[in-house]
Amino acid sequence: MSSSGVLSPNRSLRQVKSISQVHVDDLNITSILSNRGITIHVDHEIDADEAMVLAMGYKQEFKREFSLLTVFAVSFSVLGLLPSIAACFDYQQLVVGISPVPWIVAVIFVTSVSMSLAEVASAFPVSSGTPYAVSQLAPPSCKAFLTWLTCWANWLCQITAAPSVNYSGASMILALVAYNNPNFTVTTGKVYGVTTGINIVHGIISSMPTKFLARFNTVGTSVNIIFLVVVFVIILAGNDRLNIYNGEIPKFNSNSVAWSFDNMTDYPLGISFLMSFLGVIWSMSGYDSPFHLAEECSNAALAAPKAIILTSSVGGFIGFLFMIAISYTLVDIQQIAEDPQGLGQPFVTYLTQIASKKLVNAATALTIVSSFFMGCSCMLAASRVTFAYSRDGLFPLSKYWKIVTPLTQTPINAVWINLFISQLLLLLMFAGDVAIGAIFSVGGIAGFTSFTAPTLLKITYARDKFKPGPVNLGRWSTPVGAVSVAFVTLMIPILCMPYVKGKNLNNEEMNWTALVFFGPMLLATIYYFVAANKWYSGPKSNVNEEDLAYGDSYQEYEGLPIGEKTSSKIDHKDAPDSL
Repeated sequence: MSSSGVLSPNRSLRQVKSISQVHVDDLNITSILSNRGITIHVDHEIDADEAMVLAMGYKQEFKREFSLLTVFAVSFSVLGLLPSIAACFDYQQLVVGISPVPWIVAVIFVTSVSMSLAEVASAFPVSSGTPYAVSQLAPPSCKAFLTWLTCWANWLCQITAAPSVNYSGASMILALVAYNNPNFTVTTGKVYGVTTGINIVHGIISSMPTKFLARFNTVGTSVNIIFLVVVFVIILAGNDRLNIYNGEIPKFNSNSVAWSFDNMTDYPLGISFLMSFLGVIWSMSGYDSPFHLAEECSNAALAAPKAIILTSSVGGFIGFLFMIAISYTLVDIQQIAEDPQGLGQPFVTYLTQIASKKLVNAATALTIVSSFFMGCSCMLAASRVTFAYSRDGLFPLSKYWKIVTPLTQTPINAVWINLFISQLLLLLMFAGDVAIGAIFSVGGIAGFTSFTAPTLLKITYARDKFKPGPVNLGRWSTPVGAVSVAFVTLMIPILCMPYVKGKNLNNEEMNWTALVFFGPMLLATIYYFVAANKWYSGPKSNVNEEDLAYGDSYQEYEGLPIGEKTSSKIDHKDAPDSL
């Protein structure tokens, strides 16, 4: 097909090889350019993916070198089951004991959230993610404000991911050193220093070209899967409890022990059970990454949502098997909480209860390597979010953070401003273990809030307006969405609760989540009503104005963003066949 060709609307989008015009309204999508009779003219041959992103209002600025497999690789690497499970001992096993029941119950609801998110990602395959969807589904009177809040919530989720993962990885490194050298003392300063080193290495890697990043994350996913299996085998086959405890306990726990609860909070078991969901929520929080890589992914409307569903379902199942392995082998949960060896990392302490020194070293080392790949994937995803929101003018100095470096064709500035903010967040560790734990809770709340905002709108105000993409839930869309919204509404206050109450509650035991999450959200709200409402209207198209042609019945107002031009329905009967 020549560069001057156009495509008839009755042909499949995937059948087109190259076109030079995109008639937005014929794509049957909802975007910041739709319902305005807009035709986008381009000066080069484009494929279906570029046609879609143009119709969404954005230029194609990245190379689409991620496939379904490689975008799933990034997502599964961000999920990082092995290091996530290791990092979340404090938030699951040390809350209600060793039973795997909280995992499977929480995963059911987390999967419902991910399925609703996948449906949204298929309809709006742009790296802006859920805020873009909110801007198209919210009532006109408040869409700018709701989009603004969703942006900030999602950004807080992304910006806390890498530092929390790398903090956990650094803790495991130092725990391994302390395990092998009793004279070594783990200090907060040492943990901060090692975490900083990991962050810098990840910043360098995340600044590389997309092709390298796709290959690197494929390797990372392979490593994560292989190491997960190896550590799983170490836990079960390498279980040496009989020798370690001189036959005083059996090789495996009985069913009654493995599935039992040990409430370690000041609340009733039911509340503690819900509080332990934080471990599952945080461990499973990487499934949104394909959404933010949609503009670097081939056939994004299919690949991105499929990768989201694959990540949550495969991750949930494998994680449950891992929980079972832990529940049947763990010896003494109270000893892990007390940390008599001063290792500072509960998962490593758990391994010392069941395995020989050689296997403890091996399992911990493999978990550290997996954590490294996971942290790098988190930083990559976060940089794309910062880029996308800067493109819409969300942040101060956005013009710098939205720059795509020509040499690598990646948003390097976004990578490094994220790294700087990560370092500031990590200063929380000097306020104590509970304070640094807030970045885990914030990741859960912020992610849930942003993931579910478009789902809420989709099943309420925009129920008759939402145009699903090729991956959708059909008649199950509303029921699944309702379950997702209800679950998130329940969990937000639960995740803000301290683990102790009454006379046991002090500054060190206080849950800082409310301050770390709602504090920035309050500031963002104040900023919006004081200043941002004067210029922020939601996602802004960066397609050149001279490349747009409007139908005869569309009135254009100079000086306004494309998303604010007024319009009425156009008749295309005299227009050429279009895409």
